[in-house]
Amino acid sequence: MRHKVGGRKLGRPSKHRWALYRNQVSALLVHDKIVTTEAKAKEVRSLADKMITLGKDGSLAARRQALAFITEEKVVDRLFSDIGPGYADRNGGYTRLLKLGPRAGDNAPMVQVELVK
Repeated sequence: MRHKVGGRKLGRPSKHRWALYRNQVSALLVHDKIVTTEAKAKEVRSLADKMITLGKDGSLAARRQALAFITEEKVVDRLFSDIGPGYADRNGGYTRLLKLGPRAGDNAPMVQVELVK
């Protein structure tokens, strides 16, 4: 039974899956929007919101927690200097999913994940 076991497996081993999440959250924070499949986007959305919440906090402990997930220091610096303070007056809901339609190759539902301004 899978009671109270959240998240999607995405057909990958756990280390591969977490590497995918970290890369996609980093790309979202660098470029402000990414295009991916709907299932991946729904997982990335919650992780990105958690990183932005850490960026809003701005403490040293929050920075270290962000660096434990996002390995690139430039991305974490941008998170804490630009992105986090920009959402100081917003209580959650930092990302938006826009449906784009099916992918041509395998008909997978595609979405654009973007930061709400």
